[in-house]
Amino acid sequence: MNGEYKTLANKSFESNVLFFGQEACLPNYTYKGNNVRDSYVIHYIQEGKGTFAAANHPATVLKAGDIFILPKGTPCFYQADNDQPWKYFWIGFSGIRIEAMLSGSLLAQKCYLRQVQNGQFYADLSELYKVLHIPNSLINDVLLGSLIYRMFYDLLRWYPADATNIKVKSTEQFNLAVSYLQENYSTGCTIMDLCHYLNLSRSYLYTLFKTHANTSPQKLLTKLRLEDAKQRLSTSNNSVQSIANMVGYKDSFTFSKAFKRYSGASPSYYRKSIGI
Repeated sequence: MNGEYKTLANKSFESNVLFFGQEACLPNYTYKGNNVRDSYVIHYIQEGKGTFAAANHPATVLKAGDIFILPKGTPCFYQADNDQPWKYFWIGFSGIRIEAMLSGSLLAQKCYLRQVQNGQFYADLSELYKVLHIPNSLINDVLLGSLIYRMFYDLLRWYPADATNIKVKSTEQFNLAVSYLQENYSTGCTIMDLCHYLNLSRSYLYTLFKTHANTSPQKLLTKLRLEDAKQRLSTSNNSVQSIANMVGYKDSFTFSKAFKRYSGASPSYYRKSIGI
């Protein structure tokens, strides 16, 4: 096979290109490596054809002008045709913003798109692939960042996901977020820990909570901790410092300030007011 493969230094927490490459495959060639990726790899078919399938999706034949994605954490199979083996280039993406942007697209739902070669999304993708070959510099890093966001803008503009599926996924993400906070608030978890757990940006997480609960994730986390603290203050003789630690605060001073803002009284006064 003839091809190239190059990895890049990971520079951005939110959106980043990890690697890129190109391959002119032999007849019936199939990838033998780990077919469950820890990134998102977009392939554009330049010539020929082949078969592609992702978990929970039927196999389909794709040809020049089509595009497919290897989603993060999803088993995939792809094989070059025997008579007209495909040639493609690929770009691997990572970052918490990447999943958020992809989630609103038809590409994320179907894992492939047909005949994109005449559209703006392909023009952006092709330009990004070309720029990745330019030697690294500050100005090139800025250009790469702008091209990534422009490409995903046009992906969402021209290939939006089905609205029903977006709503279902959004509800699932919100429920997972709430469950995580309920199970981990006492360990001192932060909202950034939650972002990492769900692989979502902080801004998207905030929108998720405002949409489904008209609150912020930080407010829910604080409520979970301080409602638990109120219960412990009223039913036990544990010290304020001990209760602070039990509900996820590292020190009693921070806990006491938060508790007073939340309930209108200090932990000690609250305990006295209910006769403990």
